[in-house]
Amino acid sequence: MEHNFRDSLKFSHATSDLAFWDDVYEQAFPGAVVIDHRQSGDHQLAGIDRSLTLPSSKQITIDEKVRRTKYGDILLEYFSDYTRRAPGWVCKPLLADYIAYAILPLGRCYFLPVQQLQQAWKTRGFAWMEKFGERRSENRSNDRVWTTVSVPVPVDEVFQAMGQSLRISFAPPDDAPLLNTGTQNATD
Repeated sequence: MEHNFRDSLKFSHATSDLAFWDDVYEQAFPGAVVIDHRQSGDHQLAGIDRSLTLPSSKQITIDEKVRRTKYGDILLEYFSDYTRRAPGWVCKPLLADYIAYAILPLGRCYFLPVQQLQQAWKTRGFAWMEKFGERRSENRSNDRVWTTVSVPVPVDEVFQAMGQSLRISFAPPDDAPLLNTGTQNATD
């Protein structure tokens, strides 16, 4: 499939103005003040499309992705330019806290925490490539042509992998003082 970069950028900017984003951000982060950062700049290269300020004054940064078709997966871009070996958003350093991944015809937005998503990719990326294959897209802008490479991973599998990245196992130290309170935690 070939994409015209200018058309894709125009689509991205048009979807940025859609009213559903207001509803999505209000549901996910009630009371947040939302600022649009679609103008070109370093923040765009670092993956920041919007910033939110919560009522507590905490700042959250968002990279928005919008799919036009529902496939039942999240398309994880691991090369933004295959020839130059430029990493895609699932593995390159991003300043964004979350990727807001909206699927328009489904009416659903998934918030993907960047750290956990990228950790999941590190541990499962090659297995996902083997299991689900890859999708290549030709992109064109003026004289330049480049190929992005992505892996379509089912939504449930992405979230399971991100959840696993929040559970860290370690070897219990032999010399740690143990407290016996007489109660057993149900998760032990």
